[in-house]
Amino acid sequence: MSFNELLNKYCPNGVSFKTLRDISQMQRGTSLTKKQANEGTVPVISGGKEPAFYCDTENRKGETITVAGSGAGAGYVQYWNKPIFVGDAFSIKGKHDVSTKYLYYCLTNMQEAIYSTKKGGGVPHVHISDIDNFEIPVPPVDVQSKIVEILDCFSSLEAELEAELEKRKRQYVYYRDMLLNFSDRKDVDWLTVNDVFEMRNGYTPSKSNRQFWEGGTIPWFRMDDIRANGRILSDSILHITDKGVKGKGLFEANTFILATSATIGEHALLTTDSLANQRFTNLKIKETLIQKLDLKFVFYYFFVIDDFCKHHSNKSGFESVDMDALRKMPYPIPALEEQRRIVGVLDKFESLTESLAAGLPAEIIARRKQYEYYRDKLLTFKRKEETAP
Repeated sequence: MSFNELLNKYCPNGVSFKTLRDISQMQRGTSLTKKQANEGTVPVISGGKEPAFYCDTENRKGETITVAGSGAGAGYVQYWNKPIFVGDAFSIKGKHDVSTKYLYYCLTNMQEAIYSTKKGGGVPHVHISDIDNFEIPVPPVDVQSKIVEILDCFSSLEAELEAELEKRKRQYVYYRDMLLNFSDRKDVDWLTVNDVFEMRNGYTPSKSNRQFWEGGTIPWFRMDDIRANGRILSDSILHITDKGVKGKGLFEANTFILATSATIGEHALLTTDSLANQRFTNLKIKETLIQKLDLKFVFYYFFVIDDFCKHHSNKSGFESVDMDALRKMPYPIPALEEQRRIVGVLDKFESLTESLAAGLPAEIIARRKQYEYYRDKLLTFKRKEETAP
């Protein structure tokens, strides 16, 4: 039976609308910090769009909807069908012949309305009481099941595309790491990171001194720049003036920045004279090695350095890279011809990956828009006129 036939059969006069509190079980989460928990495989759902961490205990089983409780992702709706631990969030399960999966689709259709209930200046929050009076259309169970079947089909198509995109990325990383592994090569000279680079720390000019910032034209890089514009940077989101530059001057063009605190293990090539904040260390190839190293090879080898940093950090207090270990890290110097061969292979592979990655996200976006269109259509019901008792 088609969807329209189901509607005509079961709800020719429309459907009843009921408040969320009347058709679901809503339950607050339990506070849990990473220090309190034992490491495991159970996702801990809190304030973000991804699990905060994983532990070895659960407090919800089976079909569960979660709504993030605080932070930038407060109000974000997710569906789970496995054991989870609900922390700084709350859970929702359908009751009285209301399917939990159907209710999930209704709530995602109201996602923006849920976001709009956020309260709090510093850290925004969404509470059960903010949304428990939302009205939900409640068609018969057969109609709910058909809606879930149709929308699940759209969701699975999008998931397949996302899985393909992730597969392409993993393939690229695998071949890149293989090409940059010189551990068994006897035709390679070895130095240390300290032998290869001059290193300087980034810094933030005082925000209270307007002369350092107003009208500035000098690029000043942060992690936001890498996230927004990738790993080869020519300009920044924020700029400083020459009055904000300390004695040693700017980081030179064709040098690198490496995240050595906070978000560890990210790097970028600077193509212009610039500065960066204190989360970054600037690495400049020493003059004696300029003729022995291909700049793009060095760029690619920073992915190996990124991984080294992630495994050599001081986690007590504010996380930062063990700089002594980094300076002592072995650094390969293959023949220049070999460096250029590797760059040629990786450039082609990266170009192919980027081409595929550009097409797949566009297809994912198109699928998502199609899904959202049909979700809105399927969940728009005529309100049934209720007769007074």
